Amino acid sequence: MNVLIVGAGFSGAVIARELAADGHQVLVIDERAATAGNCHTARDPETGVMVHTYGPHIFHTDSQRVWDYVNAFGVMMPFRNQVKARVGNRVLSLPVNLHTINQFFDTCLSPDEARAFVTGLADTSITDPVTFEDQALRFVGPDLYRAFFYGYTRKQWGVEPSALPASILKRLPLRFNYDDNYFNHRFQGMPRDGYSAIIDAILDAPGITLRLNCRAEDVVGDFDHTIYSGPLDRYYGACFGPLTYRTLTFERFVHTGDFQGTAVMNYCDIDVPYTRIAEHKHFAPWESADLPLSVCFREYSSAAGPGDIPFYPVRLVDDKRRLEHYVARAKQDSGVTFVGRLGTYAYLDMDVTILRAMETVTALRTAWASGSRAPAFVHDPL
Repeated sequence: MNVLIVGAGFSGAVIARELAADGHQVLVIDERAATAGNCHTARDPETGVMVHTYGPHIFHTDSQRVWDYVNAFGVMMPFRNQVKARVGNRVLSLPVNLHTINQFFDTCLSPDEARAFVTGLADTSITDPVTFEDQALRFVGPDLYRAFFYGYTRKQWGVEPSALPASILKRLPLRFNYDDNYFNHRFQGMPRDGYSAIIDAILDAPGITLRLNCRAEDVVGDFDHTIYSGPLDRYYGACFGPLTYRTLTFERFVHTGDFQGTAVMNYCDIDVPYTRIAEHKHFAPWESADLPLSVCFREYSSAAGPGDIPFYPVRLVDDKRRLEHYVARAKQDSGVTFVGRLGTYAYLDMDVTILRAMETVTALRTAWASGSRAPAFVHDPL
């Protein structure tokens, strides 16, 4: 079977590798000049720092299967993401934990005392949080919400937090201990040689042909099936209207020495135009001491327009309404399966992307073995 895979990120690479192992001929294309999509990494020529070209990516998962898979194609080094936050002229720890609470309120509370203290701050009249703002006020109260969440969220998403779903904040739990590890998954790490090296290793297999600087619209050929990881609305020419995305702009600067002492510093105040600064040598602490120069990027979030790289699906009410039409249309087509963050219009971390790619392969094998129709979506985007 001849298969076209659009997108050379984790979704496309994993599916390509598995289908090629089954004996299929796979053409993987990507409109960019390099593999790995938004996970692309490359050495900065001026500083020698391994840079996450499209913003920080930290690998974390609870899945032994996914962890074993990435380790089969690259060396994963230990890494803990310890994010700090600038609030006014103060630097505090994230996620909000016992240290943050004691710093912010200039107290010295024990875990039990802090829990009771925050309970007193919380708006307990909100019993069923619907919006991001509801969720924040219900669990951290107005002071912590305004300091850490309001400004950052407003800049990141371009809308008032009261217009965003509560589920966004559920990814940031409040902690009553001094654990400042941003993630709590049992496997956490950073690829020693970068994400692009892992993707390249996955794609290096008989039966896979890789073509970069190539758009899906420019491919000529007869394919039995297409795996599409680009924007779902783009595949259908935005016939039901465009889905909305956020894009990122990066402002590069070089510093001699150590600029901020941590990989990521969030800027929570609404009057600071950027959301965070990433200092990329701190993503590779095993080599940072040998690098005299440091490269940093200020990160700005804005609405994605024509020609911009879509980073985050927004998924507000109008988007979900349009998404229903696109999903119904896709389910009428028998020759395409949509995967990944853009293809399913869902916020997916790297580990979930890999796991869903594996599950997509299983679903395709089952469908093709039985002669039945391959699914448009293995996981319902709605």
